[in-house]
Amino acid sequence: MDHEQSQGATLLQLLRLLWLLPHSWATPAALAPLWRDDLQNHTFRHTVFCQDGSPSIGLTETYDEDLLFSFDFSRNTRVPRLPEFADWAQDQRDASAIVFDKGFCEAMIEHIGPALEGKIPVSRGFPVAEVFTMKPLEFGKPNTLVCFISNLFPPTLTVNWQHNSVPVEGVGPTFVSAMDGLTFQAFSYLNFTPEPYDLFSCIVTHEIDRHTAIAYWVPQNALPSDFLENVLCGIAFGLGVLGIIVGTVLIIYFRKPCSGD
Repeated sequence: MDHEQSQGATLLQLLRLLWLLPHSWATPAALAPLWRDDLQNHTFRHTVFCQDGSPSIGLTETYDEDLLFSFDFSRNTRVPRLPEFADWAQDQRDASAIVFDKGFCEAMIEHIGPALEGKIPVSRGFPVAEVFTMKPLEFGKPNTLVCFISNLFPPTLTVNWQHNSVPVEGVGPTFVSAMDGLTFQAFSYLNFTPEPYDLFSCIVTHEIDRHTAIAYWVPQNALPSDFLENVLCGIAFGLGVLGIIVGTVLIIYFRKPCSGD
């Protein structure tokens, strides 16, 4: 989708500046007014969440609601949403802060969670899913389907794909990111090569209440493929040649002298 590509290019340009924010204590005080002028209309959010579901602990980093990184606690590494962000994902300068966040979350789940169970209201958000292609649709050319899940709370879900009602294997990870207002959104990606009779479905199950949302995708408004372009060019060329032949015959016919009686 064009929005995905343009957002990725913009975020890549801003990422070098954003990466300094967690270490802003090292920035000279005299530079602070310039930083405020540049970032006054933007938000960088570093969000840690804990829950009884899966994942039990999560960390996401967003810029103006666009996901930059999530954190894989099983491997203790950042996971970039786009390949262009991979170099920044290797930075480990805030590793001690992330370890502290993880320990704090685990302590809350173990000690505070059971004490508050049944005593505070529990919010639920019924997820909404939609599916679109990352690039303009062209039959026979590799593309990526994006399943976008919104209105997600709490962020515990499973995403499955089907192609013509058959489960698809080898789907990549689901990226979850925090939004303003204590809600979450998620993205699941599926690489594929589109064909005219495809039917894909993204099945999202909210694990807390087993609510299921399904979004379907079928080809629409496809750009002409190379094969179709060649066929159309061939037809046009054939009609052109036929028109030349017919025109020549008519010219010769009408230029013939008329025979008198």
